[in-house]
Amino acid sequence: MDKQEQAEFLIEAMPYIKKYFNKILVVKYGGNAMTDEKIKSSVMRDLVVLNMLGIKVVLVHGGGPEISETIKAFGKESKFINGLRYTDAETAEIVRMVLAGKVNKSLADLIERNGGKAIGICGQDGHMLKCVPADEKLGYVGKITEVKTDIISDICNLGYVPVISTVGFDDEGHIYNINADTAAAAIAGALSAEGLILMTDIRGLLENKDDPDSLIKKVFVSDIPALVKQGIISGGMIPKIECCKDAIRRGVKKVFITDGRVYHSILIELLSDEGSGTMFV
Repeated sequence: MDKQEQAEFLIEAMPYIKKYFNKILVVKYGGNAMTDEKIKSSVMRDLVVLNMLGIKVVLVHGGGPEISETIKAFGKESKFINGLRYTDAETAEIVRMVLAGKVNKSLADLIERNGGKAIGICGQDGHMLKCVPADEKLGYVGKITEVKTDIISDICNLGYVPVISTVGFDDEGHIYNINADTAAAAIAGALSAEGLILMTDIRGLLENKDDPDSLIKKVFVSDIPALVKQGIISGGMIPKIECCKDAIRRGVKKVFITDGRVYHSILIELLSDEGSGTMFV
């Protein structure tokens, strides 16, 4: 991009910067979208840019690949039921160690090294994410029953990016592993966020899953049942789309699915006319 194009991008971005100024944007980042270190650093730099533009960025992260590697190192096997990790008490401790320890602190550090300010927390801190078991068959996989937002708001108001790992709690002291998409939707709704971005390893919702150029750029929540019936939303996309619908129903203005493997996909999605993924309204 030459200097003329840079200037034109800034002019195009102005109304979007104004729209999101002093508003809350929740970004979910994790899984296979987090495996490339150069792109990960670029994503954190984009979050710093948004924060410097006056947007209150909240980062919610998962870390499935890291959890699987650590479970294997402990001599255990990962077990999945309908796409969700079976989590016994020992696995829940590993999840907390990996997410709240390794992944959370490394992302907060990466934001700092890219010129921003970040504080890493997990859903147990401030008793933020209260849970009950989502399904007895899954063990300590949590369904969120309450989100306390005070600690998140306080961190944002100090100019920092809250980096939240999806570890929950209950009144008996149990640890819960929470799906990151589900947690991000609940947190965004509780914060009355202006937007929620789900960064994943696909471009967005495709009309034809085998054609990357068949991207559907805008979806109304009311259209989702028909898209499921047509088979356009299927398989692993169903729970992700359910999270989009849940966030909208909780009061989030817009939800985006965008490709976390593409450089600057967040900035392109939020600050340009064209966008880069699928927007749900």
